[in-house]
This record gives sequence, structure tokens and C-alpha cells, in this order.
Amino acid sequence: MILEMKVPSPGESITEVEIATWLVEDGDYVEKDQAIAEVDSDKATLELPAEVSGTITLKAEEGDAVEVGAVVCLIDTSAAKPEGDAKEAKKEEAPKAETPKQAAPEAKTYATGSASPAAKKILAEKGMDATSISGTGKDGRVTKEDAVKAVPSMGTPTGGSRGTSRSKMSMLRRKVAERLVEAKNTTAMLTTFNEVDMSPIFALRSEYKETFKTKHGVGLGFMSFFTLSVVRALKMYPAVNSMIDGKEMISYDFCDISIAVSGPKGLMVPVMRNVENLSFRGVEAEVKRLAIRARDGQITVDEMTGGTFTISNGGVFGSMLSTPIINPPQSGILGMHNIVERPVAINGKVEIRPIMYVALSYDHRIIDGKESVGFLVAVKEALENPVELLMNNDIKKALEL
Repeated sequence: MILEMKVPSPGESITEVEIATWLVEDGDYVEKDQAIAEVDSDKATLELPAEVSGTITLKAEEGDAVEVGAVVCLIDTSAAKPEGDAKEAKKEEAPKAETPKQAAPEAKTYATGSASPAAKKILAEKGMDATSISGTGKDGRVTKEDAVKAVPSMGTPTGGSRGTSRSKMSMLRRKVAERLVEAKNTTAMLTTFNEVDMSPIFALRSEYKETFKTKHGVGLGFMSFFTLSVVRALKMYPAVNSMIDGKEMISYDFCDISIAVSGPKGLMVPVMRNVENLSFRGVEAEVKRLAIRARDGQITVDEMTGGTFTISNGGVFGSMLSTPIINPPQSGILGMHNIVERPVAINGKVEIRPIMYVALSYDHRIIDGKESVGFLVAVKEALENPVELLMNNDIKKALEL
């Protein structure tokens, strides 16, 4: 029996996918549920499992764009499972027939350094030497025409590699590129900045991170503090938790926070749902779960759909400051950056503190300056006073210790 394997729908509104990688070869024997291909949609990369066991015949090539429901391979279920390492035996190549050697072309010799008077004058004006070019005149003589066509090297070192490579962007990266350009062209995007003294969070993590990890199995990182600070600020400034739909503004009474994650296929933005109901432990566990799924290429379309606000952490790559770009149709994104010890004025004295610059990019069409600046100040206040504003003065209860 021959089974036709068709491309399943990876999600609503997706009509086309791209064969990113075949994980098997034509003629291989595959087991049921074995991953046979990776397919890219405009939202995620997914694995395609074999529906039955048998010998596979590929009907599409890597890089092909295929419609949802199209046949991409055939599986012969009547084929017997091969014994031993038949795959390796199949790969043995027959010796290639030797092709007759062609006689090497006769090398052309040049009288290097020999140039006509007119050519010498032109080369001198260009700051070039006759020995740096090959002449087309008799016996390799550099002619006036050769000198006119000669292009100075502009100081570029010679003898180095000048190779280039070209590769097709994945469907996911192409979609991300489209969305970024859309955000740039269709929003009135502005960015406001502030700085945060991370000393209080450093002190809390230093005292409780080991106990927290032992009890909950996840680390007490910075993301939980930032995420819960954002949730608090979104409740104070609901316009930042809104988006434009035509002539209407939609506001949300929940906080679905998208987190930018760098995966093997490029930037992914999975969503943490109803973060207003999560504790420090809940946020850290969800961040870890989504990061692992993104790293392993297991993120689904549903996990990347929606989101009312985004947090991006360029600090993990060493970024000091940036203007993060809005993730449409959202209206705001918070950019975290690296933490650097800087001299700051504390009660009239200079002290060295761990400082992070933070940035809020926002859509000025629905978020005014007062709201954007107030939002970022509220985030700063919560991060610099987490015990009172995020933990209600009960650290152990907040950390569930």
C-alpha cells in the first residue's frame, strides 16, 4: 500500500509552507512518528512526522514552497524493514570513470613593467605601477588603453579571500523581515529611555537564588522582576497595553507578554499568557519552558500568536543601549540591556552601582508622552524597590519559600 503524506495545516490562516530540511533520504525506511522533515511557515519551524512505517519516496525538494494539503512524499507500507546497515551500503558510490586529462593551455608571458610613454603618464597620475597590471600589447606591453582601464586597488590588500556565499532566507525570517518593515512604516514609533539601579535585585538574588532554585527547579533570574514590573506598569497605564484596529483602539484587561528569543531559525517571540496571575516562580518556569522549546525548534504557531506587550533582552548579547522595534500589532516594547558598574550620585556622594539602561519604544498614535514616560518610570520604581512594590514586603511569600 502506498500512503500519500500531505502537508498538515500548522495553524489558522497559513496556506503555504516551505520544506526547510529533509531529515531522511529518498528510499530510506522510516518508522511511524519518526521526524522526516522540518517545514517552515511564516510563524514557526515545525517537524513533519511519518504517519506510517515504510520506504519513503520524496516528492518535494528542500527550499520548495508547497501548499497546505499538497503531497510531499510517498510511503510504501508493504516494504520490509531492511536488516543491518542497508542505508550505508546504499550510499557506497561506484568509482568514477577517469576523464582524460586535457593539455594545459600555454602560459602567456608578459614583459612586466614595460609600458608605453602615454601609459606611464596615465598610471603615474593614478598612483599605479606598470607591474601591477597585465598589458594587452605586443609581448605583454602595457598600452595607453590598458592604463585608462586600470583601476587602483584603493589600498585593498591583495592575496586575501574574496569569496561570497548566497543562501535563501527561511520563510520565518522573511515574515519577520516583513513585519519589522511594516512596523517601521505604519507606526508613529518613538523611544524613551531611563536607567535602573539593579543593586536591590542583586541583593535579593544573592540571598535567595540558591534556595529558590533548590525548591522550584528554576533559577531566580532578572526576567521575573522585569516581567512583573511591566505587569504593574501596564495596569497603571492601560494605553500601553492597547493596540489599534482600524479606527478603533482595543485595550486589554489581561497581560500576555511576548518575550523575544533567539532561536536556531532566527528571532522568535513566544507568548506568556495571563502573566498578571503568575508569581516569580511561575514567570521563571514559563520563560525556561518557552526558551527551551524555541531552542529545540518545537515552538508552535499558537505559542507565538497574540501578545499585548513585548520584552526584549539585548543585554545577553552585550548591548548597552538600543531602540527596540515594536512587534505589530502591539503598541509597546521594553528593551533590557547589559548591566555595567557606573559611578552615580547617591545622597550627594559618588558610588559605584550596577546600572542598566532601559528603553520603551511605543506607538505615539495612541500612547502619549506622559503615558510612555510614566510607564517607564513605573518600571524603574518597581525594579529599584522590588520588596515593597513587587513582593508586598513579604519576600519569602512572594518567592514561595
